Amino acid sequence: MLEDLRALVEFAHAGSIAGAADRLFRTPSAITRQLQRLEAALGGELLDRTVKPPRLNALGTRVLEQAQDLLRRQEALKSLASSDAEPHGLLRIGLAHPLAVGTLTEPIQALTEEYPKVRLRMLSDGAGALFNRLLAGELDVAAVVLPIGRTAPPPLLTTIVATDRAEIVQSAAGTVPGDWASLGRAPWVLNPLGCFLRAHLIDQMERAGSTPMIAAEIHNVHLQLAFVQSGYGLGLLPASFVARNNALDTFAVLRPPSFDLRMSIAVVRAGQLGALEKAVELFEHGIRDVFETADQGMAA
Repeated sequence: MLEDLRALVEFAHAGSIAGAADRLFRTPSAITRQLQRLEAALGGELLDRTVKPPRLNALGTRVLEQAQDLLRRQEALKSLASSDAEPHGLLRIGLAHPLAVGTLTEPIQALTEEYPKVRLRMLSDGAGALFNRLLAGELDVAAVVLPIGRTAPPPLLTTIVATDRAEIVQSAAGTVPGDWASLGRAPWVLNPLGCFLRAHLIDQMERAGSTPMIAAEIHNVHLQLAFVQSGYGLGLLPASFVARNNALDTFAVLRPPSFDLRMSIAVVRAGQLGALEKAVELFEHGIRDVFETADQGMAA
């Protein structure tokens, strides 16, 4: 029926059967059959054939309005799946807890400025919960932290956009030595259970014969930062986060033997996103720039 409605629209624009045929590259008899088929499907005549050339009657005019709206919606649906179209519509982004920090507002703001027709909806959660939301169709993309060499579980698609490392830190006034035995006797401010960074740290400490004394379990890295700066305990924080918050002067970095904990920053999706692909690519580029800038700050 959509093609028959298109014939009706072109007939209205051209003002004649022959004109509609020229616009659609068809014969006049083909256009006539389409209009007759549309009338039969709708159960009423759309053209006043008592005049030459025929013209739309009152019912035809009302159907024309609906036909134009339907065809506009059809084109909008097609553009959703086209990667060549200008990004538009709702983009639902998930942020893993370690990435839900203020500096990620920069790539998000750049996205909305470049593509003003894109509307964003964001939420923060654990990586596992974000993967489940992607698989359920509740999110379009998620920015997460993964162990080096790991990807999101299939069928999710993973793009590694940056790398980072975790640093063991204490306040600048802290006096804890950097050996594993001393670290085992100190209080810690760590992520809750389920964090692979925490799991790696505990595994390495246990292999060295010590166990961390956990004084606080906090998801929010800004609150972890504040606790460590106040001397409440040792922390395990992303190096880039420390650099971006100009906190290097308030910390002492501890590097016990054989400790080198790195992570991948990844953008994960369930599939291609059509017209939103360019927006996601810009988001990935923005995240990459954030971490490269932080690396330069740490090097300086």
